[in-house]
Amino acid sequence: MYPNLDAELARRGIKRVDIARDLFNGRTATVSDKLNGKYPLLLTEAIKIKNEYFPELELGYLFDMEVKEKVSS
Repeated sequence: MYPNLDAELARRGIKRVDIARDLFNGRTATVSDKLNGKYPLLLTEAIKIKNEYFPELELGYLFDMEVKEKVSS
């Protein structure tokens, strides 16, 4: 659902279980459901993920729901 977030998590070796442990009281299923779009991800939760793991990246970039294709000129 959030391809940029998934890519950044993979680059840094961060697993959903890490996010669950650090920010969601240990429920990996909750994190997966929210990041897969089964349940809404609250703005406050997105901000927590950004601040904890990606303070240098823009919130809009991480949680953009569309993949932008590069246009060659």
